[in-house]
This record gives sequence, structure tokens and C-alpha cells, in this order.
Amino acid sequence: MSSQTGGYYLPAPSHWPIVGSVALTLMALGATFMINGVSGGWMLWAGLGVLTIMLFGWFGTVIRESEGGKHNKQVDLSFRWSMSWFIFSEVMFFAAFFGALFYMRVLSVPWLGEGDTAEQLWQGFNSAWPASGPGLAADGFKFSPMGAWGIPAINTLLLLSSGVTVTWAHWGLKKGNRQQLVLGLFLTVALGVTFLCLQAYEYHHAYTEMGLTLGAGAYGATFFMLTGFHGFHVTVGTLMLIVILGRSMKGHFTPEHHFGFEAVSWYWHFVDVVWLGLFIFVYWLV
Repeated sequence: MSSQTGGYYLPAPSHWPIVGSVALTLMALGATFMINGVSGGWMLWAGLGVLTIMLFGWFGTVIRESEGGKHNKQVDLSFRWSMSWFIFSEVMFFAAFFGALFYMRVLSVPWLGEGDTAEQLWQGFNSAWPASGPGLAADGFKFSPMGAWGIPAINTLLLLSSGVTVTWAHWGLKKGNRQQLVLGLFLTVALGVTFLCLQAYEYHHAYTEMGLTLGAGAYGATFFMLTGFHGFHVTVGTLMLIVILGRSMKGHFTPEHHFGFEAVSWYWHFVDVVWLGLFIFVYWLV
């Protein structure tokens, strides 16, 4: 059913969900075998390969449907609601980790230092934040917390700038200025890649020179869980921007019909906002 009829477009039966299920099964089995010391690396990589094929095939089908005029306003509205709920679920995901950080920093660490608790359970434990954790300091384990005024501040500037460039690209699309659209997306991708490179360097510096690892107690666990998952989201967002950039260079999207672009820009702005929270509560207020 085409968009001209005013009905809701129903795609033909697809084999891609089955392909995706096979990919996820291979990845899960491969990872399980590797964790238990069994040779399963080939299965994990095979699953990633099948997943890549599925993504290209399934997304390509949806793109062809969109470019073929099969997605009317009702379909567009359903896409917008779907993306909105997806981003809401991501907000709740990070809210859980920020909540864990708050609980450890404001509640559990001070509780452990009250009265005779620390002396009875872990002698020498300092209940001040950043805390390595009960028992670790007593064994001579030391680490340095990550400061805010260095790579984190630079990365904040990069992500804030990327929010400006993707918005500038959106303005170009709405004006029908293809050159502005492509240039804005290219700059956004470049800023995202630069952010990831700097974060990789920061992690290497933390592990090799600061003693700050995922096993560095409460502070190390929350630092790497929050910044690591955010880095994963930046990676996903950058890949989506690259796809949108390629589509824009091929002439896809019009000023009236471009939710594919808007969905990615929404996601990227979400990533920017989360980073501001990280910069304040993880880096700055140490």
C-alpha cells in the first residue's frame, strides 16, 4: 500500500529477523565459550559478520521503501514515537548508572565510615570520595582520580561543537542547501571520531600511568561504566551519522521528508546531554 492512499504501509514478509536471530545466537554462544576458556572466538566473529550483513540488508530495504514514497505521514508519526521511546529507554539506562554513582558517593561510602563499622570490617578505610573500596587501600592499592581540565574538557568542547554542526546541517537540509547539509554532517562525524580517539588515549593513560582501572573499587567501576557506555553510544551515533552522510551525498532526504536524518540528530543531541552530566558529576565534582 503506497503513501498516496492514506493507509498505513505494511511491508512484505522479511527474512531479516531470522538472520538477526542467528547472528545474536552465534555471538552469545561464542562469547560464552570464550568466557569459559573454550575456543569460541570464530563463532563470535561469525555472528558479528552475519549481524553486519543483516544491518545492511534490513536497513537498505527500509531506505528503499522510504525513497520509494511508501512511508506516509502516519508511518512517519509512528517512527517518531518509536525513536522517542527508544531515547527515553536510553535516558533510563543512564539514570540507573547515575543513581548508582549517587548511592555510592553520597550514601553507602559515608555509611561504611560511621562509628566502628570501618574499624571492625576494614581497618584503615577512608570513607571520603573518591574511594577505592574497603580493603583495597589497606593492601597498598593506589590510584589517581581523573581530573576535568584536560582531555575531558576538550571532549566537552568537541561534543558541544558537534551539536552545533549537526543543527547547522539540519538547517541546510530544511533550506534545500545540499552543500551545507553534507559539510555539517562531515564536521559532526569528524568531531565524533576525534572525541573517541581522545577517550581511547585517556583510557590508556588511566590504566598505564594513573592506576585507574575497572577494578579500582567504587570510583573506578563507576568511572569506566559511565564513560565506557557513553563512549559506546558515541560510537553508535558516529556510525549512524556516517550512514546519513552517505545517504545525503547520494541525494536522499528532502526538506519535507527527512525523519531518517532527524532521528540520528535526536540521538546525537541525547549523547551530548549525557556527556554534560558525566563531565559535571564524574570529572568535575570528584
